[in-house]
Amino acid sequence: MNTVIFRTLAPVIVATMLVFSVYVCLRGHNEPGGGFIGGLIGAASIGVLGMAWGAEAAKRALKIDPMVLAGCGVVLAGASGLLSVFIGAPFMTSIWLYLDLGETVLPISTPLFFDLGVYLVVFGTLSAIALALEGDDGEETP
Repeated sequence: MNTVIFRTLAPVIVATMLVFSVYVCLRGHNEPGGGFIGGLIGAASIGVLGMAWGAEAAKRALKIDPMVLAGCGVVLAGASGLLSVFIGAPFMTSIWLYLDLGETVLPISTPLFFDLGVYLVVFGTLSAIALALEGDDGEETP
């Protein structure tokens, strides 16, 4: 797809999809949803960017290799499960910490970090696959 309209609207579409994917990921640690579906939405946005600008331009826009993100996600998800071992609880037991910020209380939890890890794994892996499939087809990128 190499139309001017699509190339012009792609950054708006990508930004909207990325913000929505982060919202879905963060909403999921208290409700159904979470890291997996958020990562799918985020990876789809990178696919849209790759279709509009080309795979190499999308890789440059990411600034970090998608497989590095996936590896960091595996480490983060595993570490969130291991934290429970240090308090004498079984692996993957939830730990909650409530930060009092005056008028608001911010809950921080190991399920949140697990969801963020899953998000990074799915986002990184599927982005790498999408960009590899889009590849270089001989056309110049704008």
